[in-house]
Amino acid sequence: MNKSKTKAEKLHLSRVAGLGCIVCKNLGHEDTPAEIHHCSKGTGLSVRADNFHVIPLCHFHHRAGGHGKAVHAGRQTWENNFGTESELLVQVLYELGGEV
Repeated sequence: MNKSKTKAEKLHLSRVAGLGCIVCKNLGHEDTPAEIHHCSKGTGLSVRADNFHVIPLCHFHHRAGGHGKAVHAGRQTWENNFGTESELLVQVLYELGGEV
């Protein structure tokens, strides 16, 4: 079922993407264009979070970087390298103005 995004969801997603890749930022690379990654709920790869539980990742760190570099190429190794989705989500919400 395709659910349309609310105005609040669209605004939040835009603000998150506008931060740039959170991994690149933590590595000292500012202003890397980002796409939205929905954090998993921990109950399986097919269960994704809603549009308010998202982090900004560049194409490389999202899907193209390979194992250990891209979250979709191996979540556990990626989280060992860059932090958990939950930790990064807290950072993103803080950077958006303390919405934690």
